[in-house]
Amino acid sequence: MKLFLLATTISIVSFVQAQQKTDPTDNFTIEGAVKKGLTISLADLAGYTSYSIDSMVVTNHLHEKKRTIKNIKAVLLKDVLSKVEIDAATPKLLSEFYFACIASDNYKVVFSWNEIFNNELGKTIYIITESDSKAAKASDDRIAIISPTDYTTGRRYIKGLQTIRIERIK
Repeated sequence: MKLFLLATTISIVSFVQAQQKTDPTDNFTIEGAVKKGLTISLADLAGYTSYSIDSMVVTNHLHEKKRTIKNIKAVLLKDVLSKVEIDAATPKLLSEFYFACIASDNYKVVFSWNEIFNNELGKTIYIITESDSKAAKASDDRIAIISPTDYTTGRRYIKGLQTIRIERIK
């Protein structure tokens, strides 16, 4: 009986966590190992170079299609991150840094400094400013990041971006 109650409790907790809704965000902060933190708003993103993408398929960890995002306008995450100065004693140490992107529901994804600034991948990690012909401010997913070259795009599709925390591996 105790085992049954434990299994039932775990199932209910898992179900509730899976149903958790991501709150949309209108800005995010870049903090951590930086000389000066920065807050970026939706309005600020309009000042960056915009890229158009016809469509992207969002897949889960099993490669199952979850949705298709169409008519996308986006800015590069790399361009936004380049506005902060990482607190590194030498450029050689930059290879030890990573970026934890944290959503309003506490979902987290990670990119390394080398993925973003020393790899072709950095040219394809986007902050979505418009999708499905709607501006980000009208989207329930705002602010969203996606890495369309990932094999399973949903793994690093973050909605409701709240914080980008820059840290150094120690």
